[in-house]
Formats: sequence, structure tokens, C-alpha cells
Amino acid sequence: MEIKESKFDWVPGGVTAASGFSAGTAFAAIKQVDKRDVAVVHSVVPAAAAGVFTLNKVKAAPVLVTMRNLSTGTAQAVVVNSGNANACNGEQGLRDAQAMAAVTAEVLGIPAEAVLVASTGVIGRKMPMGKILPGIRAAAGQVAPENGPLAAQAIMTTDTFPKEAAVRLELGGKQVTIGAMAKGSGMIHPNMATMLCFITTDAAVAPACLKQALKYAADRSFNLVTVDGDTSTNDMAVILANGRAGNGVIREEDSDYVNFREALTEVCASLARDIARDGEGATKLIIVEVLGAATEKDARQAAKAVAGSSLVKAAVFGRDANWGRIICAAGYSGADFDPEKVDIFLGDEQVARDGGSIDFSEERALEILKKDTVKITLNLNSGDCRATAWGCDLSYDYIKINADYRT
Repeated sequence: MEIKESKFDWVPGGVTAASGFSAGTAFAAIKQVDKRDVAVVHSVVPAAAAGVFTLNKVKAAPVLVTMRNLSTGTAQAVVVNSGNANACNGEQGLRDAQAMAAVTAEVLGIPAEAVLVASTGVIGRKMPMGKILPGIRAAAGQVAPENGPLAAQAIMTTDTFPKEAAVRLELGGKQVTIGAMAKGSGMIHPNMATMLCFITTDAAVAPACLKQALKYAADRSFNLVTVDGDTSTNDMAVILANGRAGNGVIREEDSDYVNFREALTEVCASLARDIARDGEGATKLIIVEVLGAATEKDARQAAKAVAGSSLVKAAVFGRDANWGRIICAAGYSGADFDPEKVDIFLGDEQVARDGGSIDFSEERALEILKKDTVKITLNLNSGDCRATAWGCDLSYDYIKINADYRT
């Protein structure tokens, strides 16, 4: 686990780091025989729950089932499969997603409505339920607190490494933990939720506050990461808060709520960075920081546009300090700013001033662009707001991976 600078304590364990959460996995051979492809996460008690979902008009069956099951504001388990998206399968897809919830509930001894369902993989293929349901029974039958890292592996598709994070903080005099796992490598673009993410916490938080905090965190993390401009049919981020830490229930925007929201945002931002770094075919993580914006909305719009620009991404891959592509992307982002006030930096090398060219060191810029992480900074010089977006370069391998995805 990468250690990051933070006011919170980073801890191991991922999605089962918080008290009262366990996970189980199974090899169901949905797409590969040698890969874990089913995961179940379980809370020992019912939990407050909330979610944010894809804005794609075409929503996969598990998204629809999970949105319905979250209408009560509570949940107790999540079941996930990789290898098949269960998207565009009509009524049969809905029945299959409901069956996944029912079998999970049966093994765990909880109501089917308390189970959230997620799937990831190829769109438009029937679910191999003869493999999936036995896999769910096996995974749910062996849930344990130490299995968080295995669950992070089971939800991967084209990811090259598992993505998990957890922090510890104090709320109301009690130690509280927030843990999470995510998957995402391709078909990633800001539009909530841009991938699958499952967050757990032993904090006591009322459902309304939990949903508000998750939306805040997602807007400042998952909605600021982009790999390829495609928003999936299956995207979701859900959070379960089981209250086992024993803090007083957070019901309003007090100091405990703000601290919880800040910690949740850090966890989500950590996963967002990992998703960008692991973009399909990526060789570099691109960090775009926009400073001096008139509003936070302007900063976020400009940052997202630059991080998502295919021309910027290709230039970074080619180690070309073509700053014109950067200001161009900011210009079509919808952000309000004066183009003649913009300063642009690659790393610590300034490459443009007041929206125009300057003499800069091409050699120094090349050295910066050779690094695994490339930071682009735009100062709009129009206010005090800022935002950071994450993306990756666009390489030849992205085409190869997605040209061969089904085969």
C-alpha cells in the first residue's frame, strides 16, 4: 500500500479494515479459470448505506437492482462478479441480478433486499448463472475479516493491480476506520461513478448524511479521473456504515461530519489516482492541477478537460511539451476565465505565461515528461479556487487491449 501524506492514519485491510466487516471470494471461472471472480462483503449488523451511479442512460441490471435496494437507506452485504457486466440483458438480466442477491442473502441469513449487487466485464453477454451462483455460495460461506485484499483482486478485469485504501481517524472520542476497494482501468470518464467502488466504515452516520458525504467525495475524486472518455453502463460507488465504532450518530453537518467527509474524500481520491495510474495501456499518471479559478466548478471543469484530452494524453506519451493542447482543452471545458491570464507549468518548468509562449527549456521539459508521473499546472489567475484531476497517457497498447477485449 502506498503511504500518502495525510492528517489521517493510513492502515492496511482495504474494504474489511473497519470493524464488523468481512469478505469472501471464489473462483467461478466466469471468464478465466485461474482468477478470483466473485466477491462478497458482509457487515455483521445492518448498516446505513448510500450510493452514486453511472449517468449513462443504459444502466446494467445490477445497477438498477442496487438502486432499488438502497431506497431504504440500509444494506448489509455486497456481491460482485467480474468477467460479465450483465448489461443489456433485458428482463433476464434483472432476474439474474436478483438471484445473485437472493443466494447471497440465503447463505448469510439476511434479507435479499439488504444485498447490493455489482457486475463488471463484457456488455451484452448472458450471465453464466450455473457458474456464478455456486461461486457466490462459496464466497459467502467463507467470509472473514482478513479477506479484504482478496476481494480487491476478485473484482479486477483489465486492472493490472488491486486498488484498496483505508484510513483511521477519531470521531466523538472513538477511533473510526474507513476502508475501500475499487476496480477500474478502462471505460473510465468523469460522470459518476467511473468504475466500481465499495466503501465500508464502522462510523455511525445517518443515511442522509452518508449520501451527502459520498456525493461530495465522489465529485472531488472519481468525477475527476478519466482514462478514455467512456462512461460505463455499470459504474457505481456504494458505502456501508455499520456504527460499530460506537461514536454518536452523525446526523448534521457538525465538526465530526466534516472530518468524516474529509477522510472519505481522501480515501476516494487515493483510489481515483490508482485508477488513473492503471489506465489501460498507460505508461504515465497525469496529474492536472488548476489554480486561481473564480469558482470550484470552473477549476474542476478545466482540470477534467485537460486530463481527458486525447491530444494532451498523446503528447505526454510522446514526451512532447505541446502546451498549446493544454490551454486549448481548458478553453473548451466550459470554465470561465481570461485566456490572456493563464500560466502553464510542466512539473516546475513554466512553459507559457499570460496565455502566450515564453522561452523555456525543452531539455528540462523532456526530462519531466520522461517520469512515471507528469504534473501539469494551470494558474487561471482569476480567483482563489482550485481542483485536481487525474488521467493517464494514451499509448499504442490502449488500442491493442480494447481491440482484443472480447477475444
